[in-house]
Amino acid sequence: MKANIKIYLAILFLLNSYLSFGQKITLDSILNTIKINSHMIHEYDWKIEAAKAYSEGAKSWMAPMVGGGTFMTPYPFSESTDNGSLMFSVQQEIPNPAKLKAKKEFYDSKASVLETSRESVYNELRANAKQLYYQWIILERKKAVLKESEEILLLMKKLANIRYPYSQGSLGNIYKADARLFEVQNMLLMTDAEIEQKNILLNTLMNIEKETRFSIDTSSVKINPSVIDKAEQSRILNRSDVRTLENNIESMRLNSRLMRFDAKPDFNIRFDHMSPLTAGMPGQYSIMAMVSIPIAPWSSKMYKSQAKGMDFEIKAMEMEKEGIINEAEGMTQSMVLEIKKMEQQLSNYKTKIIPALKKNYTTEMLAYEENKGELPMVIDAWEALNMAQLEYLNNLEKQYLMIVNYEKEIEK
Repeated sequence: MKANIKIYLAILFLLNSYLSFGQKITLDSILNTIKINSHMIHEYDWKIEAAKAYSEGAKSWMAPMVGGGTFMTPYPFSESTDNGSLMFSVQQEIPNPAKLKAKKEFYDSKASVLETSRESVYNELRANAKQLYYQWIILERKKAVLKESEEILLLMKKLANIRYPYSQGSLGNIYKADARLFEVQNMLLMTDAEIEQKNILLNTLMNIEKETRFSIDTSSVKINPSVIDKAEQSRILNRSDVRTLENNIESMRLNSRLMRFDAKPDFNIRFDHMSPLTAGMPGQYSIMAMVSIPIAPWSSKMYKSQAKGMDFEIKAMEMEKEGIINEAEGMTQSMVLEIKKMEQQLSNYKTKIIPALKKNYTTEMLAYEENKGELPMVIDAWEALNMAQLEYLNNLEKQYLMIVNYEKEIEK
């Protein structure tokens, strides 16, 4: 265990050193760091170790009992000539081997439940990290669009300032360009703040210093919605939460079986040695073997009712499992349709809407440069293009988040 802790601390130090220099990191690096570093995952590691430790002691016997006292000792002032004996006793309970085996199997099943629960927690953390990472990518792209818009508006303002002294433009046009420029700069400030927020949230998921700053490798992320297919929905049956339910059901069955083993008898053996206090009297001993009678009506009702109650709980959990699978299948089918519909919309933006608006803006800008157009027309054309580009990125973000939710549902 100490060696594992040293390895863990060494990895943690290297990760913090790597990230502290503002390195560009990939999504895979973030996911690996979460897997190594997350307290929520390590919590389950310790719980699994605890379950294994409990299992190791499941076949233990109760401790033997020893005692001492007097045996057949007469009361004071009695006329008996026998002073009785000193008695020493040893008693050992011998549990039924079948019960011990069933108990160990039940404790072993607890570790399996925790292992699949840990996978379910990691699936949740992985989805959160992907969501933040993809949102960061969109913010970087928005930032690039806003930077380009800032340059365009600076150019417009410059041209307006040159033309104004020659009565080729109005002062209102200059103010309008100024206002749009300040709006874009405000949006840039907000975008930078959101990027920093994503950075802090990813630091929290990775369990590293919140002040650590890094950039992301946008080129390493390739999302292709066309690879999503209904055939992948078969993976739903192997989801960690479904397997956790299955393991819980199996654990409950083993617990029910353990309860039914209470119908089997337990054994007890006792040895007593009597050492006489009267001279000439012989030493004596007593050996007694005992067996429980669990089928007695006043004792059997308890374990029978508990086992029956567990059987009902198992049926309820089986219904819950079927409900989860049914809901997930319907949800993923709906997601597939929505993702593919969104892909068509994005394609329209990319191949039709944005190119048309770019041509419109270029035409208006060219006319303005040749003194054949007005600045408000150029600003309107730019605004339409800028809004379309940002709307495209907003829809792209929605598609990315849909894909993250889809992958979370099928645990990909």
